Amino acid sequence: MVTQGLHANAGQGLGLQGRHVVVTGGSRGLGQQIVRLLSARGARVSACGRREETLEALCRGLEDEGLPRPFTRALDVAAPEGLERFVAEAAAENGGLYGVVACAGGARGGGVEEAAPADWMATWELNAWHSARLAAAAVPHLRAAGGGSVVLIASISGWKPGPQAQYGMAKAGQIHLAASLARELGPDGIRVNAVSPGSMLIPGKRWDRMRREDPAAFADFRREFPGGELVDPKEVAEVVAFLLSDLASGVSGANVPVDRAQNAPTPQGY
Repeated sequence: MVTQGLHANAGQGLGLQGRHVVVTGGSRGLGQQIVRLLSARGARVSACGRREETLEALCRGLEDEGLPRPFTRALDVAAPEGLERFVAEAAAENGGLYGVVACAGGARGGGVEEAAPADWMATWELNAWHSARLAAAAVPHLRAAGGGSVVLIASISGWKPGPQAQYGMAKAGQIHLAASLARELGPDGIRVNAVSPGSMLIPGKRWDRMRREDPAAFADFRREFPGGELVDPKEVAEVVAFLLSDLASGVSGANVPVDRAQNAPTPQGY
């Protein structure tokens, strides 16, 4: 009962009520959890994703929960200009901007001998470069509002090595980007932080498929976690909401792991 009470009151004092936050990759997985939590905490949310149908499913789900319908756009965050246009349209639709969350990400290619140059570039653009473009597009709006918060979703793969190298390199870039931009944008009242999730159990994704298709391998992988359980994306969303909030006013330039003290980031170990 005590735990339920704490969870029920978790949104009090965050200062997100009525504040507009843009979330990339917001239609599925972790991004969906972030959108849902921010909406439940009273924020106005705009979200983009690759496909109209997944964005529409997100909107219907929020409406079914009695939450407002977010402003959405279907786009590829790595494509030229679309991301910047989305941020501008979302800010105009919602009367400004308070925060952004760079949640879109992913990887292409296999090991270093198999991955083509295009795989390395695509992985970099989808993670680190998209984060830089999102921050740059947001800065004028955040500055006009007197400051705000930028959160980049990196990964423990950014500092705990494991295959594939192109993904770890891109995630390490996001972590360094947060630290550098925190110094650059601090005078404008803009905080920048990275969040590094461990391996998350998301329905239909890699670890959920392993759990269903290869229980023995999944049981071995769970040993990488001292508590024996993978990360719940809701746990990551809570940290993102905190970093966006007034409670984190003194936190900038940080990389915050949410990994349940995970050891190696993949079943292949270090």
